[in-house]
Amino acid sequence: MKNFKRASALFAAGVMATAGLVACSSDDSSADGGVYFLNFKPEQDAAYQKIAKAYTDKTGVAVKVVTAASGSYEQTLKAEIGKKDAPTLFQVNGPTGLKTWQDYMADMSDTEIAKNLNDGIEPLKGEDGKIYGVPFAVEGYGLIYNEEIMDKYFAMPDAKAKSMDEIKAFGKLKEIAEDMQAKKDKLGISGTFASTSLASGEDWRWQTHLANGPVHYEFEDLGTKETADVKFKYNKEFKNLFDLYLSNSTVEKTLAPSKAVSDSMAEFAQGKAAMVQNGNWAWSQISEVSGNVVKEDKIKFMPMYMGLKDEDKTGISVGTENYLTVNAKASEASQKATKDFVNWLYNTDEGKKFVVEDLGFIAPFKNFTDADTPNDPLAKEVAAAIEDKEMTTIPWDFQYFPSQQFKDDFGAALAQYASGKMPWDEVVKTFTDSWAAESSSK
Repeated sequence: MKNFKRASALFAAGVMATAGLVACSSDDSSADGGVYFLNFKPEQDAAYQKIAKAYTDKTGVAVKVVTAASGSYEQTLKAEIGKKDAPTLFQVNGPTGLKTWQDYMADMSDTEIAKNLNDGIEPLKGEDGKIYGVPFAVEGYGLIYNEEIMDKYFAMPDAKAKSMDEIKAFGKLKEIAEDMQAKKDKLGISGTFASTSLASGEDWRWQTHLANGPVHYEFEDLGTKETADVKFKYNKEFKNLFDLYLSNSTVEKTLAPSKAVSDSMAEFAQGKAAMVQNGNWAWSQISEVSGNVVKEDKIKFMPMYMGLKDEDKTGISVGTENYLTVNAKASEASQKATKDFVNWLYNTDEGKKFVVEDLGFIAPFKNFTDADTPNDPLAKEVAAAIEDKEMTTIPWDFQYFPSQQFKDDFGAALAQYASGKMPWDEVVKTFTDSWAAESSSK
């Protein structure tokens, strides 16, 4: 899969206890070096533990995987990076991450994964032209819907539409979502949308993913992605969809600040909601929920319509946010061991199998073909979106958001708004003030 339309390089409180850590951490006193990977995504911890064990069994090289709890990766990295046995492999969040962590990022220009990137997929480069971070997965997100519930609605004689094909913009989505909420008892659901998770550390779907479209178009208007001048120009469009979620949910909007992502995904999996905003990584969460009723062939994506321009020609958001990097302050032996591990994972048949089957990544490398698309329904939907010549995907521009602090400030304001404690104009002010302050601090 070599042509990623508009998907170029433009992918959580304390460290989770990780069972079955392999051997010891990277140790500068070890002549052979070792690997210590600080992982960003809790839902992928089990897969990485499996991969670490397989690599150690094969090579004898010690590999340790530690996974940060949801919403606390930056804090965890800051706590771990200064230790004697610091992570030798970690992830950074796009250009903003490069600015923050470049002193700890080794030159990866000579790695096989850097050399093997698909055309149109850019690594993170410093001003010296060297590669310091390599993207490792192309992902997508949008509105996930249960086709069975939607078809049940469309079959109603007074339904506001007869098929998904009629939903091409926010107006029709709103009309249908509100009608489904009014008919929720007949549909056997608790709400059109799963709960809007706004608990601290659980709000990333809104303060980054939902904000991505509005900010993307503001970047276009400004002609740059690195600026302190973002004013949340398209905040009304953001509010359109955010309000739709809150007002047509499985729970009252005042309860949203107490909800976690896992609550939202369980509601969708158990058939209590017809739609949920999330990405292709959500299939593993949905399919593993006790009482899941969502069938593999009935889970689909549609764009996050909110009233932005050209919505009828715009698809889901596709891109990469996180980049792998090697700790420049680790011993030479540990740096080499870490690069060898990464190259094995993405450039051997054995490693590729783990990437596709266990991690479920659509990997952006030349040695991964269409046949290497993960065998899950949402990954297939993302692959189809990439290849769709009629629809334009939106790149992941939230990687240019100025800092995690900005995201936390914005998320907290959204929670206050949902609970009725903050008017919308104050949310917008929080957004713009925090963006300006965090941009100027860089």
